[in-house]
Amino acid sequence: MNSREKFKEVMQFNKKSPPLKWEFGYWGETVDRWYEEGLPKNNYPRLPNRVISPTSHLYSAAWNSIESGELPAGIAVTGGGLYWPTQGFPLDTDVRDYFEMDKGQILINVNLLFYPMFEVEILEEDEGHLIYKDLDGVKRHFLKETAVLPSGIEYPIKDRKTWNELKERLDLNNIEERFPANWDELLALYKDRDFPLALGGYPYGLFGTLATLMGYDRLFMTYYDDPSLIHDINSSFTELWINVYSEVLRDIEVDVVHIWEDLSFGKGPMISPAIIKEFMVPYYGRLTDFLRSRGVDVILLDTDGYCFDIIPLFIEGGITGIYPIEVSCGMDLVKVRKSFPHLQIMGGIPKGELKYGRDRIDRALKPVEEIIKEGGYIPFVDHLVPPDVSFENFVYYRNKLNQIIDSIG
Repeated sequence: MNSREKFKEVMQFNKKSPPLKWEFGYWGETVDRWYEEGLPKNNYPRLPNRVISPTSHLYSAAWNSIESGELPAGIAVTGGGLYWPTQGFPLDTDVRDYFEMDKGQILINVNLLFYPMFEVEILEEDEGHLIYKDLDGVKRHFLKETAVLPSGIEYPIKDRKTWNELKERLDLNNIEERFPANWDELLALYKDRDFPLALGGYPYGLFGTLATLMGYDRLFMTYYDDPSLIHDINSSFTELWINVYSEVLRDIEVDVVHIWEDLSFGKGPMISPAIIKEFMVPYYGRLTDFLRSRGVDVILLDTDGYCFDIIPLFIEGGITGIYPIEVSCGMDLVKVRKSFPHLQIMGGIPKGELKYGRDRIDRALKPVEEIIKEGGYIPFVDHLVPPDVSFENFVYYRNKLNQIIDSIG
């Protein structure tokens, strides 16, 4: 079976179908370390250099401000478990080829944010840092030495007045302008595809989008100070996404829709279940009802941190699966599967164990063997593989996981 066929079978809980050989991704520093330790360098990950949409090229101005030609240490190199293109990240071609992994998810690069986009504007730059306005209107600060994701320092949604001005960029009369210029060419490629085709992703969610455009502090205050504004923003984006998805699905069948939230810390969610219930679940319901009516039956939510207690709310909203099940934050893969037997799961292998060698890796993989047999699960490390994991240890881990996968079916 090809990658797309495997994905569909696993997400339908076919116990005889082996899951895909994917990883979520790796830090740039991790991949550079592995090249030094023996990973063949055939296709060094390259940064995209053409701005297309907020979906694929957010942060690209930051990454491209580093002139060394090497990977920024804090960039993500995407694996199959993380859709691509996204956030200006490069692909993990050499890692994938070395371990004979399956083709990853390709994200339809349609603009789900503002039209027109904001122009990227460099406001201040020297050898050490960059301040710029990004495609989403957020002013960001990027430290070139550490090269982690740029941090927001000024946000376009400040109050109801600024939201009403931005809302004009959600005009539903120009949906066709949100599609790639080579859409017809892409459709021909997609119709004969052997990989899962995805929609949504970063930065699109009913918490994630608001946090991106408002900043966390202002968002948290607005839940209480002006709840009707939060409802208006989420209702407007839900309507936009449904309209754009409707046009996409008229042309092509997609295999999965991703919703990005990242609403949890290591100790639990940043907002209460009551807030999720009031401000998010109704709009999840509208979106997922529409998607199911158009044949999309895999709707995955991406949130880091400890989120076990709010999974029932996601399910109530029509979400069918969740990832990356971050064990380092207290998530328990076995507990999640036993508690939610029909929930699609990706991830759940503790990245922090890989650095300790074979015995700890063996223990980390032990529960994976049983959960794979139940279907509905794609195993990989519970976020980006950190740079303290040697290539030798990763080779041992990945080869053993591949053997477990090959034993299914």
